[in-house]
Amino acid sequence: MTDFFMIGKIVGVHGLRGIVKVYSYAESPSVFEPGRALLLKFPGGEKVCVVKWAKPHARVILMSLEGTDDRNQAEELVGGEFFIERNCLPEPDEGAYYWEDLIGIAVFKTDGTFIGRIESIIPTGSNDVYVVADKGSETLIPALESVVVEVDPEAGVMRVDLPEGL
Repeated sequence: MTDFFMIGKIVGVHGLRGIVKVYSYAESPSVFEPGRALLLKFPGGEKVCVVKWAKPHARVILMSLEGTDDRNQAEELVGGEFFIERNCLPEPDEGAYYWEDLIGIAVFKTDGTFIGRIESIIPTGSNDVYVVADKGSETLIPALESVVVEVDPEAGVMRVDLPEGL
């Protein structure tokens, strides 16, 4: 478990007053609430930024940051990634996990056969899909209660009962 989670990436600027366009990885835009301090790692370094305001706009969030007042300052931050401290996030519901806690854990079939490690997670309309990789092969596993039997992120283990054909 890490102390910081990546919650978004600056993908562009908007207008002349230092507004940035942020692609959010967070389920809720509330992580970008005014006054919130976020760690920003960008091509020129890293710094703590305080959100002045944020609002949804098309597929991104428009955001104003304290100390970023013109387009040139904003452009220097493009490509930067926002991180939030774990203790600022609510505890997930029982049986739910932050993706960050699942990436890298070992996945086994119920018979103990090692499948691989979760490399990434694909969100879909109905359920997430775990991309499990081992030695160049990939297995796509649906994140369904009928498939995922046990998850123990602290031990770094997931057990699955794969449907026929997987």
